[in-house]
Order: sequence, then C-alpha cells, then structure tokens
Amino acid sequence: MVKGLGQLLRGAASRLPARLLRPFGRPVALLFHGVEARIVDARVQTNHHDLAGFSDIVKFLKGNFDVLPLSALKEVLRHPARHRRSIFLMSDDGYANNLTEAAGILADFALPWTLFVSTHHIDSGRRNPAFLARLFFLFAPDEHYVIPHLGPLELGPPASRAQAAARGIARLKALDAARADEAVATMEAVLAEGDLAALLERFRSDAFLTWPQVAALARRGVEIGAHAHFHWPMHGGQTKDYLIRQARLPRARIEAEIGPCRYFAYPFGNTPDIGRAAWQAVRDAGYDYGFTTLSGSLDAGINPWLMPRYGLRFREPRLASLVPALRAGNPRLRAWQRQMRD
Repeated sequence: MVKGLGQLLRGAASRLPARLLRPFGRPVALLFHGVEARIVDARVQTNHHDLAGFSDIVKFLKGNFDVLPLSALKEVLRHPARHRRSIFLMSDDGYANNLTEAAGILADFALPWTLFVSTHHIDSGRRNPAFLARLFFLFAPDEHYVIPHLGPLELGPPASRAQAAARGIARLKALDAARADEAVATMEAVLAEGDLAALLERFRSDAFLTWPQVAALARRGVEIGAHAHFHWPMHGGQTKDYLIRQARLPRARIEAEIGPCRYFAYPFGNTPDIGRAAWQAVRDAGYDYGFTTLSGSLDAGINPWLMPRYGLRFREPRLASLVPALRAGNPRLRAWQRQMRD
C-alpha cells in the first residue's frame, strides 16, 4: 500500500508546476548507466541513454540544480532543508562508453559524478550475465531448450522474445549466484554455436572499461565506487560468504588500482535484490554509504547503507517537478529499511 501511494504521489507531482513543488524538495541521487551515440536495438541496449537525450538531461540539471560531488553528502545530510536543489549524479556498472561518451558531456558542463564499477567485469571483460541472457532470449534459434535451474524453454517468433526475456531474466535473478552462472553458461554455449561473436561486436555498448580507463576517469575527478564484484543480486538466497566477497573484493580491487573506495551501489538495487545480510556485509566492509535503486530523497536515509536513488529514464521532460517529488517515496523507503534492521 505504501509503495502504491508513493508511486501515485510521484506520478501526480511530476505533472504539477515546479514552482509549487520546489519547497518540498530535498537532496536526491540520480542514476544512469551508459551513454551511446546511437541506440541500434532498444530491446538489448536497455541500460543506455542515447547521446542527444542524455545531453538534454545534463544541460537541464546544470541550469536548474546544484550537482555536487559525493564527498559533500555527509555535510548535505546535516542540513537537508538547505539543499532542496542538491543532486548527486551517479553511473552504475562501468561501461566503456562512460569514458567515450558520458564523461565528455559531463566535463563540458563541469558536473561532478560517481562511477560504480563491478570489479570482476573490469578484471575479465566478461559481459553482464543479464545481458548475455537477454541475447539468448532474443537471438537464439527457434527451438526447445532445457536450461539448468530454469527447466524447459520454448523460443519462438520474434514478437514473443522480449516478453520471454523479461520473464526469464526475472527468474534468473531469483537464483543464487552459482545456479545462475550454470544457467547463463548454458545459454552462452548455445549462442557460441552461432552468432555470439557478431552479437558482442554489434552491441559493444555493453563492453566494460579496463582498469587503465577507470584510472583515466579518476584522474579527471570522477569518484570511483564499488558495484559489487559480480554484477548479480545480493538477496537472501545468496550465501553469507558470497555476500561478504561481493562487498569486500571490489573495495580491495579499487583501492589497489585507483585509490580510496568509500561508496557502494547494489546491483539491480531494488527490494528483491537486497537482503538483510547484504547491507550488513557492505557496512562491515567499511563503506560510508550504500545506494539502492528505490526512489526517495536522501534525508530519508535512516540506514546509510540503504540510501535511495532514482534511475533516470531515457527522456525526462518533467525533471523540474519530478526531482522534488521523489520525496514522496520516503514512506516506502523507511518502511523497508525498518524491515531490514539487524
């Protein structure tokens, strides 16, 4: 009920005049993933803004809000009512196009931002498992398949594939990491018999940065945070040891390659993706803050390791009204945080 109310309020508020909502505003965190010059297949490139749309968003943020470095968060939280226009801009995953596209636009507008990287994927170059699964559901030949831990699957006409991908990936995310790896490995083997190499080349948008490229961004002033080691949910179905590694390994890798790592963002980051043991592992690994993908304003952060963020849509024509309205998500956030206590 709280969730539905928050969504209703945000939807209504985003249609109200910004001047009426401005006093309601509080500091917020906004999230994007990657930026591509051109989107060639929106079914696949689900994590990427096109360059023109992202440029419009950045220009609007520059002209209407105070975009601050994440190092200012502690001070902002001391007096959130004084920071109604304050925004913290973040990017998840660590795609190579953050360097080739996003960084240039953000530098042109002199906006600070934080990049959260999944360190296994930076180490190995291996694509996100959810992306590999999406390729399977969209492009594997029409056939009957038996995928470990998912059972039988029938892939048919192109018109049904996007829906099949959404269902299949949701089922994958509910698995523990070891079983999900087995399932994705089987999907990847199917694609390897055909056009996997061509698909990876076609969708280079989902290729990851290298460590020298991450270091180049850090030298340009980008804050580097951890987005777990493997990009996979940290829900209650994972083992405690797995969650501890997900929190500790990326901090160690970033500190070895780049420097201090104070911030964490959960992969996927919604309520089904984060268990109680996950935020405890993040806390115990020594991070100052952890970020979800639940909407809200940052002053609602009762638990500093379960802070809210809003994921920017590819077009955001009502940002001036939407940003202050994000505070309407706070009741849902607080209720969930209470459920996640020690």
